Amino acid sequence: MNKKERPILSDLVNEGTSELEKFQNEIIRPVIKMQHDVLIASFKQYLQKRKIDFVALTDQKKRSRISSIYKTDNNYKNLVLGFIIGHFSMDEFLFYGDHTSEVHRRILQIITQRIKDSLAEII
Repeated sequence: MNKKERPILSDLVNEGTSELEKFQNEIIRPVIKMQHDVLIASFKQYLQKRKIDFVALTDQKKRSRISSIYKTDNNYKNLVLGFIIGHFSMDEFLFYGDHTSEVHRRILQIITQRIKDSLAEII
């Protein structure tokens, strides 16, 4: 098993950045980037298990289906959230505990966009 290390994403935090936005850019985005391959593999597996013929859909319908999956399938949504939250340190987890719904929203929003931007890897 190879040990992953969080990538460092520079130039995302500026003066006057809110605490949540800082958390998003310093913690959430690097973890999501680190977990990119797992997120893609998980989405492919999801499509396969649910027998969704993703290749046959138009690009617009693919994007729409991706949004729909991350909004409506609570089991899959929770699995994906676990991929990210499981990489939080204790301090990060405590911050997450105080801002759970907003952090979930931000994580799912970023992942949804990342999957949409990675259509070539999925097909």
